[in-house]
Amino acid sequence: MDKLAELLAQKAALEQQIVEAQRAQKAQAIAQVRSLMAEHGLTVADLGSRTVSARRGAGGKVAAKFRHPQTNQTWSGRGLQPNWLKQALAGGARLEDFKV
Repeated sequence: MDKLAELLAQKAALEQQIVEAQRAQKAQAIAQVRSLMAEHGLTVADLGSRTVSARRGAGGKVAAKFRHPQTNQTWSGRGLQPNWLKQALAGGARLEDFKV
């Protein structure tokens, strides 16, 4: 075996050892958490665990801040401006003209 092949084999072996060590460490941490939860009678709900979407209102709609007077199309003010608003602004209108 040449030197490069030997080093690559050692690298692969070390990477595998790292993966196994991480897996063992994670399993140990989970076991500790479960033990503490059982010791104190806690459930996952007690941890106040909520997903990001739940904290943000589960993806609910945001109230409109701008409305086109003729078409009643709306925009919340978040994200990209809709085409109707871009065209109106390019035509000389002001954003304040469309506030709800």
